[in-house]
Parts: sequence; structure tokens; C-alpha cells
Amino acid sequence: MQPDATNLLRRIGVETPPLGFYDAPEVSPFEPLVRLKPGDSSCIFSFYPNWMKGETLHLTADGYGCRGAGSCLFGIVTRSPEAMVTFLVDEEGLKGSRDLMRRWIDRRGSYRPQHPNLLIGPLRPDQYEHLKTVTFYVNPDQLAALLLGANYNSGPDDPVPVTAPFGSGCSQLLPLFSDLAVPQAMVGTTDIAMRQWLPADILGFTVTRPMFEQLCRLDEKSFLYKPFLRRLRDARAGT
Repeated sequence: MQPDATNLLRRIGVETPPLGFYDAPEVSPFEPLVRLKPGDSSCIFSFYPNWMKGETLHLTADGYGCRGAGSCLFGIVTRSPEAMVTFLVDEEGLKGSRDLMRRWIDRRGSYRPQHPNLLIGPLRPDQYEHLKTVTFYVNPDQLAALLLGANYNSGPDDPVPVTAPFGSGCSQLLPLFSDLAVPQAMVGTTDIAMRQWLPADILGFTVTRPMFEQLCRLDEKSFLYKPFLRRLRDARAGT
């Protein structure tokens, strides 16, 4: 059963609805849908306005958008490794050397869908079994609160609960998580190639399903109800 995030969102002041990333056998529960036609190389984040209107982006192995999305979300070979190195290093300057980029490409993972349909859009409680990650679109203050929440139950010897890895915006939605069964979060939308599609003051905070459940369990004993957060809200309100 999907936990209720209403209280979490209200306490930290998030009005933008969180989005789910689903791997599902059927698409009808996710309507209304928007689709990418074969050959359409649009960035999936260009559909941010559609998401905000309650529409879900439907991706398939035939319609996935840019070549990067096809590679990281479906494991489709869209260009040779050397061509990718040339594009990312020589043309875009994203690593200090071709060797560094080549080693990163060799290590990176691609998601392998369980079903024909990948869907990104509003949370659908009745489809919770197919939910893979949840992304909050937040300002810096809200990001700080979610970072604190992700660390709330983490000890010094536990795995790092939050990462901010190098990668494309779409890879930060799912493929860069090493284990979806672990409560973990990722600061995303740090890919400057896709940030043009988002408001300038917004970052993504993507969490696995166990971390989503952990965040939704934060209660009156947590920082959500304590003076630090209260003073921050008051300062922003000018009181």
C-alpha cells in the first residue's frame, strides 16, 4: 500500500506534486498519457509541463526520446562507446579526459525493464507494486529538509543514504541506483543538458520506494515539528 506523503509535503511546503517512475504491464491506469513517437528525440524532461498538468509520459523501446534515454532506460545501443566518448568529452567537455569518460561508460549501468511500459507521472496509489522511484521537485530549503529526512535513520556506519552522482538526468531517475530495495536517495536534475526544461530554482530529489516509505513515516518527534524548521519557514515568510 502506498504511504501517504501529504503530511511530509505540507510540513516542508512542497506544492509541486511528486512524480513516480513506473515499470508496468498496462498503461490504462496511468491515463491521461503523452507518448513519444519513434524517431522523436525529445528530452523526457521537456514533458515537465505535462507532468504538472497530471499527465503521464509513456516510454517504450520504440519511443523513448533522446539517445541517452534509450541507452540508460532500455539498454538500447544508440551509439558506439567511442562515439559516446567523443560526444561527451570532445564536444561537450563533461570529463577531464577520454580515458576517464571511457571508464565511466564501462562501469555505468542501464535499466532493464520488466514490462513493455515505462511511465513517468503523478503517483498512482493503485499501481504501487509497479513503482520504482519517486521524485520530488523542490527548492533549496525543501531539498535541505528532504536531505535531513533521508539521513534521519542513518548511522555513521550505514551505507550513505544520499548520493549526487554524475550522469544524465534520466539516469538519475532510476538506473544509477545500485539496489532499489535499499532506502536511498539521489540529488538529481544536475545534468545541465536537461535543466533548461525545469524552473531555474528547482532540483530533483529521487528516492527508492523504501526511502519514500521512510520519509512518509516522519512524525511529531522529528525535525518536521521542531524549532529549526519552524524558524526557517518564518524567515522565508518574513515574520
